[in-house]
Amino acid sequence: MNKKSILVAASLGLTQLIISQSASAQDSLQLKDVVISATKNDQKQSQTGKVVTIIGKEILDRSHGKSLPELLNEQAGIVVSGATGNPGQNKSVFFRGAASGYTVVLIDGIVQNDPSGNGGAFDLRQFSIDQIDHIEILRGGQSTIYGSDAVAGVINIITKKGGPRGNTIYGVASAGSYESYKGTIGLNGAVEGFSYNVNYTHTKTDGISEAAAPAGSTAAMDKDGFKADGVNANFGIQLDKNFSVNPFLRYFYGNYKIDEDAFVDGSLDNHSILKQFSGGFNSIYKFNTGKITLNYSYEKTSNDSQSSFMGFPSNYSSEGSINIVDLFYNQKINNKLDLLLGLDNRDLKLISGTNSPKTNIFAAYGSLFLHDLSIFNLEVGGRYNKHDQYGENYTYTVTPSINIIKEVKLFGTVSTAFKVPTLSMLFGQFGANLNLKPEKSQNYEAGASFSFADEKFNLRLVAFKRDLKDAILYGATGYDNVASQKDKGFEIEPSVKLNIFNFNGYYAYVEGTNGTINYLIRRPKHTFGLNAGVQATENLYVSANYRYFGKRFDTNFSTYAVEELPSYKLLSAYAEYALFNKRVKVFFDAKNILNEKYNEFIGYSTMGFNFNAGLSFNIR
Repeated sequence: MNKKSILVAASLGLTQLIISQSASAQDSLQLKDVVISATKNDQKQSQTGKVVTIIGKEILDRSHGKSLPELLNEQAGIVVSGATGNPGQNKSVFFRGAASGYTVVLIDGIVQNDPSGNGGAFDLRQFSIDQIDHIEILRGGQSTIYGSDAVAGVINIITKKGGPRGNTIYGVASAGSYESYKGTIGLNGAVEGFSYNVNYTHTKTDGISEAAAPAGSTAAMDKDGFKADGVNANFGIQLDKNFSVNPFLRYFYGNYKIDEDAFVDGSLDNHSILKQFSGGFNSIYKFNTGKITLNYSYEKTSNDSQSSFMGFPSNYSSEGSINIVDLFYNQKINNKLDLLLGLDNRDLKLISGTNSPKTNIFAAYGSLFLHDLSIFNLEVGGRYNKHDQYGENYTYTVTPSINIIKEVKLFGTVSTAFKVPTLSMLFGQFGANLNLKPEKSQNYEAGASFSFADEKFNLRLVAFKRDLKDAILYGATGYDNVASQKDKGFEIEPSVKLNIFNFNGYYAYVEGTNGTINYLIRRPKHTFGLNAGVQATENLYVSANYRYFGKRFDTNFSTYAVEELPSYKLLSAYAEYALFNKRVKVFFDAKNILNEKYNEFIGYSTMGFNFNAGLSFNIR
């Protein structure tokens, strides 16, 4: 980080100090009391057998030096390809051994989808840590509630909302290696019947080269950086004591430089530009023992890329949009039984070349939640799905749990899930097939959780199995339902909090077979992580993080052979010091990084080092 960057960051902190007022403290909740909104029934963790991880505000406030893919890559059972490499590199989520595209991303409970892409997955590069309040991660098949793509799990990103009465200015300014800069500025507050939150994030980095110099070459490879801007705005309007409407708007622009292949720099004009706009609202009407929720979202995404392959220029652009209407009804039948009923309609459109295909997906779903019946809890649910191309399909979920004693819970789930063929697969320019069926999975999981000494000692053990059939692959004649995949594994997640020390970690194992192949591409069997933190003084917090990713396989497309890639380890350290009654925090983040490049020729990886320093502030 250069001197100019340090001076800018320091000046910003001092300026905010002058106008600062005291920040409000946050009440802490025990894990069992945390309410999970992603189940659409506002359940406490103690009342559900679903495997849930909450990444809370405290962790997010200590992650300003990380990207969202990096943070998710630290969770048990999740491997985000490219998370720790060049920031502009594509990120793919592999959840519990499932391929990329089998995980649903929600923002404030609303499904995110990209009809312009082949896989339809939401691009995690669009969201900055600084715009997020907390994250809910649900493991296992969740198609009964969220429909297509929720085969391996759900990631629910909860954005920052309006603050307490009055106005609050908050933000982050940081700089680091590879001429990297990030700045976030936000304003939130509330008056009688109205709240708001508006923030803007700008990120820029020169990055590192996506291409490596060939063996024996001393050629300098140019850097492949990116710049991005994101705006997030949401509002809360309380029309009366029972009825609220919450509009939102989001916009993202990212310009990423790309290379030609593994050992060849791209031209200076090689780039990929991603634009995404979404707008809509959430409205809630409450009455006695029930409530009705209506979510509406319009999303439009465009991808434009200019690149070269073997010296030949190539230009590709696509655009997609999706309208989502999700209406659901919660009814508390009595103090032991809750009912959820919902309707979900999605209109998808793709613009690619001269084609503008559309499709519609309609669904009806419901669940019954039996909770706190002595030591027993149970959720049963089903979903009917109608697609205007392939027809109908169904899913179900059965999730029991038993609180043997206050400190010990047993749980399990049997469910089905599915993934519909994307618009590109059905109508695209390459290998389209209108006869495609949805991919379907049968899912099983079981486990136990232990919590002792007022949750100072926690341990969760989970085993899972997933059988996927009718998987869609691109073959000699195009897309077809020709594959199957069987995955199984387990996760161990301990955590300890002793006075000023806290430790948490995980070990995850996954193995799978794809037809006659007994391995999973780019997904290691073994992953391990450990984080240790200490509140050294009232104002100083430091932590260290270690992660291990085992050997995995990838395809060399020049020889069509499968190659084993070596295991690797990642280390990071973080420190923050609170100033001026904790209204301003100065932080430092250091880590080693791994850049992985896969393409038509070969896979390779290069190690590097990255650091970030800056400050965050919160002013009322």
